[in-house]
Amino acid sequence: MNSAKIPAKVPAVTLGFWVIKVLATTLGETGGDTVSMTMKLGYLTGTAIFLSTFMVLIFFQIRARQFHPALYWATIVASTTTGTTMADFADRSLGIGYAGGSTILFACVVGTLALWHWIDGTVSVRSVNAPRVEAFYWATITFSQTLGTALGDWTASDTGLGYQGAALVFSAVLALVAAFYFWTTVSRVFLFWAAFILTRPLGATVGDFLDKPLAQGGLAWSRPLATLAIAAAMIACIGLFPQRPAEQD
Repeated sequence: MNSAKIPAKVPAVTLGFWVIKVLATTLGETGGDTVSMTMKLGYLTGTAIFLSTFMVLIFFQIRARQFHPALYWATIVASTTTGTTMADFADRSLGIGYAGGSTILFACVVGTLALWHWIDGTVSVRSVNAPRVEAFYWATITFSQTLGTALGDWTASDTGLGYQGAALVFSAVLALVAAFYFWTTVSRVFLFWAAFILTRPLGATVGDFLDKPLAQGGLAWSRPLATLAIAAAMIACIGLFPQRPAEQD
């Protein structure tokens, strides 16, 4: 069967998609911090837990014959929590630092997209309907989620902007990406991945703003309660916004 005739196994890119994506990335930050910090399991153990969950969900996602909203978004959340603990382990436990970690991970994202494009001729999400393409898609997402944590921490901490300032910066850049989408002919595929990558540090800084201590510029919310509240909002949005697979090119 021609794979081009198989519907994409990822959601259509709509306003609802971006709202849920930001909630998922924020949930990944508070959820990851809950396990590694609040539960005091550490970054390495937290990574092992979330990465194992992520790999199981990836298996079922690739095995699925069609788009399943609950499975897809569960996999996205698993990737964000994995990215949170992986980035924190590399940046803090291994001492790579936020700037170093961001640089390495950005190179990984660009390298994965370049290899994907070289092999398949496109990196459009509309082509995500076969195991090989899905592997590239989820590899790119994993690197981008991990990059987002490191980049968010670097922007909030090393530049002195704080969590609020960093969130405003990423919001402004995302608004610029939206402007390019509506008023220019810049590649939609490029703009999608730019927005996808940038929503992660936005969620990371918002999550940190919610649960970090007052002395560190946060609101000192309970991480478990913040995680539950964001998860509830995300589930409500999945039910509220129509969920359909991306249309084929």
